This record gives sequence, C-alpha cells and structure tokens, in this order.
Amino acid sequence: MAKTIQDPEKHAERMKKIKLHVDKRIAKAQTDKGTFVLLTGNGKGKSSSSLGMVARALGHGMKVGVVQFLKGDWDTGEIEFFKAQPNVQWEIMPSGFTWETQNREQDVKSSLEAWQHAHAMLKDDSLDLVVLDELTYLLHYNYLDEDEVIQAILARPEHQHLVVTGRGAAESLIELADTVSEIKEIKHAFKRGIKAQKGLEF
Repeated sequence: MAKTIQDPEKHAERMKKIKLHVDKRIAKAQTDKGTFVLLTGNGKGKSSSSLGMVARALGHGMKVGVVQFLKGDWDTGEIEFFKAQPNVQWEIMPSGFTWETQNREQDVKSSLEAWQHAHAMLKDDSLDLVVLDELTYLLHYNYLDEDEVIQAILARPEHQHLVVTGRGAAESLIELADTVSEIKEIKHAFKRGIKAQKGLEF
C-alpha cells in the first residue's frame, strides 16, 4: 500500500513545531562540563563507538587517554592507527581475556596495574577525553573496588569527558553517567559461523 503524500502545508507546520521544541531544548542545555558517557549492552559496537569519539576529539586538537581492559595482545587496527597519532596516550591490560588466563590471581593483578594507568588519566588535567574500554567487566568480576572507581570518576577534572564501555554495567555507573546507551544485539555474524573480520572486529 502506497504511503499517502502529506499536505505540504501540514508538513511544514509540523516541522515548524518540532523545530520550536528542539530549539527550546537546545536553549536550556547550556551547561559546559565534562560528560560521562556509558556504552553497555550485548550488541556489537560499544568499543567502536568510543573510538569514534576518540577520532572526533583528536580532530578538534584535544588530548585523549585510552585504557583497554581485557584486550590483551590482540593485533587490532585501531591500536596501530591511534597510537601513531599525536595527543594520544594508549594503555592495554597485559593479560588479555579472563577466560584465556583462567587465573584469577593474575587477572586481579593485571586489572590493578591497568587501573593505575586509568586512575592517573582521570587525575590528568591535560586530558580532555578518557576512554576506559571494557571497564565494566572488571567491576562485574570484582577485580576492582567499585567504590574506588566511582570516587575516581567523581573526582576527575571538571572539563574532562569520560567514556566507559562494556556489557553488564553496574547500576552505580548507570546512575552516575550523563548519557547511557544500551547496544542491543539483533544478529551477529559470529553466531552464523563467520569469524572475526579484519577492519570490522579488529
């Protein structure tokens, strides 16, 4: 069934009302401060989204810090690309995924080492954006003290933006974040037997 073509005058009036509503919301949103963005959920794209924000910030000449938890020694394209850019500080948790190490003591030790880098970034006034990729897992597995992480986030420089990614975000992070997006999985190629693809997954 073909869509009914809306009367041009009615369409223009509707768009005018929408524009007025949006303009009012923009006028109210005048606070200029560091924003905490949380990307969670089971779908693909959380880390990719955060790296898009890294690219955006670098395009504005901003300084960025990134800590990748649980990535281990994966050879990924984004690491090679972003580490070659000026204004980027990039740290990676050394031990990789928890189901690879199967050693809780080692995982806790590696988590604490990586967290020290993250904590330092959250105190660094020169960094405009900090990305803590896959941090939620470390809280879920109790590898890090949740209260300590929350306090560090609260105490970061007022202008500093923060992006945290990972599945199963703690309620405390959801409550604290300014923006929360839940990425929902509808289909994933991996479940159809397609292996991770260079340039898409790594």
